[in-house]
Amino acid sequence: MTLSPDSRTPLEWKFSQVFGERPHGEDVQDVDVISTIAFQKSGDYLAVGDRGGRVVIFERKDEKDTSNQHLSRDELEQLDFSFTSHPQFQYKTEFQSHEPEFDYLKSLEIEEKINNVRWCATQNGSLFILSTNDKTIKLWKVKEHRVKKVKEMDPNPLLCSENALLAERSFMSEQDKPSFDNGHNVEWTEKMATNMLPSQGVYSKIANIEDTTRTRCRKVYAHAHDFNINSISNNSDGETFISADDLRINLWNLEISNQCFNIIDMKPSNMEDLTEVITSAEFHPIHCNLLAYSSSRGFIRLVDMRCSALCDQSARILQDGGSHGFKSFFTEIIASISDIKFSNDGRHILSRDYMNLKLWDVRMDSSPVATFKVHDHLHPKLGELYNTDSIFDKFDCCISGDGIHFATGSYSNLLRIFSHGVGGAEGITIEASKSPNRA
Repeated sequence: MTLSPDSRTPLEWKFSQVFGERPHGEDVQDVDVISTIAFQKSGDYLAVGDRGGRVVIFERKDEKDTSNQHLSRDELEQLDFSFTSHPQFQYKTEFQSHEPEFDYLKSLEIEEKINNVRWCATQNGSLFILSTNDKTIKLWKVKEHRVKKVKEMDPNPLLCSENALLAERSFMSEQDKPSFDNGHNVEWTEKMATNMLPSQGVYSKIANIEDTTRTRCRKVYAHAHDFNINSISNNSDGETFISADDLRINLWNLEISNQCFNIIDMKPSNMEDLTEVITSAEFHPIHCNLLAYSSSRGFIRLVDMRCSALCDQSARILQDGGSHGFKSFFTEIIASISDIKFSNDGRHILSRDYMNLKLWDVRMDSSPVATFKVHDHLHPKLGELYNTDSIFDKFDCCISGDGIHFATGSYSNLLRIFSHGVGGAEGITIEASKSPNRA
């Protein structure tokens, strides 16, 4: 597979569960296994969460092609450019997002594993990320700072010892500089360093200036879900987001962490009457009043938050009418939708159940516009898969920026790629690296 018809560099797919080079046969700790990834909308940053509660951020660093920089603008526009190298991401920073907790009321251990990460709108050059485990959502701010490191200091001996001490503190290195959450002490020392003049008797040599990245937890959104959080999604208004568990979807304001609004509640008065659960939820990429959520019965509900404060009664249901017919014991199990994604223009929804990948037009609720068979060969083995609980495995899906190409995972390190209106219905099957535990 190549990036373009003119490209001569093949695109090599590798499957990595952990970071770093590891010798063959080395045991991998469970806390080091990657659990979720998310690209920023611009594609310049990649956030990766693992089972140890850490979030690692990578920044795109492509090699720039300067061979045509001497050409005029008209000549550059006439050239038919094609990518000759693949995007490269290098490590930027990492932070511990969640720690293991214990719910004493329910006698329940809460894992630190990161279930989802989502990028928020960039503000004032800072990056904002939402991360969540089973119960708690956190908003993180990532910002770059320039740090001056002092190589040599020569305080004037005529200065009193107190002034010399203040001058020395103002030029302390970043590693030794005391810092507080409000940042007051850091600002004070930096201002002191800026205002010091040579006439005051302090002479210093700057060794180097480095860019460093700082992360800080801005908000913590907790105690709003009785069941494990399965998805979070940012709104296009840049101010709100939703969090979903098996039975409820809550609407949050990014600036208010102690209050949320329950907009969808599927919990029956008697839990014995429960027939379906929420499996995934996603905001519309353009219209801030629309959101979609999927269920274990194979339904996708598209709701408008302007219609009612509680949105579960005024939903448009997208259901595959062609699936009616012979039903077996496994029909409802394999119909459960594990993930949904909107296309960038918001006109289509991609859904993934155990057997198929389906593309829906939000204006057509009777059937999907395309169905791509992923696990059709497993139909004769459903009984065996049920006995081993493999039939309940969840698979994610993703859609390309142009809305034409779709990808999802399968067993045996296989990646399935399909295209709507391009190529055959069988799609492309790519086998990743045979060493899944090595990056």
